[in-house]
Amino acid sequence: MSYFTRSAAPSSLTGWRSPAVLLMIMAGAMQLSFAGWWNLMNNFAVQELAFTGREIGIQQSIREIPGFLSFAAIFLLIIMREQTLAYISLALLGIGVAATGYFPTEIGFYATTLIMSLGFHYYETMAQSLSLQWLPKATAAASMGKIIAVGAFAQLVAYGLIFIGWKMFDLSFTTVFLVSGCLTLAVLVFLLAAYPKFREGVPQRKKLVLRKRYWLFYALTFMAGARRQIFTVFAGFLMVERFGYDVHEVAGLFLLNGLFNMALAPKIGHLIVRFGERKALMLEYIGLIAVFLGYAFVTNENVAAGLYVVDHAFFAIAIAIKTYFQKIADPGDIAPTSGVAFTINHIAAVFIPVVFGFIWLYSPAAVFVAGAAMAGASLILASIIPNNPSAGNEVTFWFRQPAPQAAE
Repeated sequence: MSYFTRSAAPSSLTGWRSPAVLLMIMAGAMQLSFAGWWNLMNNFAVQELAFTGREIGIQQSIREIPGFLSFAAIFLLIIMREQTLAYISLALLGIGVAATGYFPTEIGFYATTLIMSLGFHYYETMAQSLSLQWLPKATAAASMGKIIAVGAFAQLVAYGLIFIGWKMFDLSFTTVFLVSGCLTLAVLVFLLAAYPKFREGVPQRKKLVLRKRYWLFYALTFMAGARRQIFTVFAGFLMVERFGYDVHEVAGLFLLNGLFNMALAPKIGHLIVRFGERKALMLEYIGLIAVFLGYAFVTNENVAAGLYVVDHAFFAIAIAIKTYFQKIADPGDIAPTSGVAFTINHIAAVFIPVVFGFIWLYSPAAVFVAGAAMAGASLILASIIPNNPSAGNEVTFWFRQPAPQAAE
């Protein structure tokens, strides 16, 4: 059985060859490259290329351009299936990461970042679409939690190897980038050999889809993208620039993040199933307001590290945005809307790193106060998700409902 010799329905295989396990292994393969790249990225930029907030902002904006163009994935699906595009994307990710250390210049870093990012963002678009098609609605959040946990385990492997090996074996940036990328490529070869072509559940529309009734999903996705930039670009940069974290120390911090995600993500998935998307997202955004305000005024490196770990732990709750959409969506809209959603998610990502990179030069605290304001806006949006969302019941404007009449 291989991708080239057999086609199968998603429900026809169980055990380790099931679509759910395939999604888990793909998540792990992605993280082997991306986690290694992410661990080294800030140190490589500062120590090898002497980047400041301006250059790191430009580099991160370049990284987000493929995310902004994720809607184009729907046109690629005219000539290939989603699983194929996911595999090609993993290959691009691995190649881009493996090549990074061989181009230690500003332009070289921008170029390899773009290649890596094309793979990462198109993989994420396809993984989200396939998850929503292959996983049953009743248990999708729990299964997605397990997928995140497997990705977190792969992060642990990457960060653990860097944490132990960086000083012990005097590793270079070039070596770690190369090994990280090649690990993803090796797992991809295994996937091609071990798994068949899985057919999509419902035929997907091969055109862009924008529906008025999905507006809250779009708004939550946009705000999640804006908030993510504050964490991914500036929280990590804070640890390196202000508190002087070295590569192995950043790896140790990411190792903690991976441990928390591996332990918490499945539980978070089950809690979303139990309590619903509205309560889960409101909890996330209340916590994020506190975390971002903490970043703005922190002066102790251990407190900053604690905020970073807590901030990262909240990412798993974003599953609730995906399962909210799964419950309200027309099944044929999932693939095209996943591409559109990734584009919406990255609208802010294209300009926030550059604009906030310049703000950073004058006031790092202002960057994180703005992040707290974004979390506050997201909290308001999350509050209008119905307790039981479905097609036709996408939004509940609780603040417009008349107050109950007092009994006479």
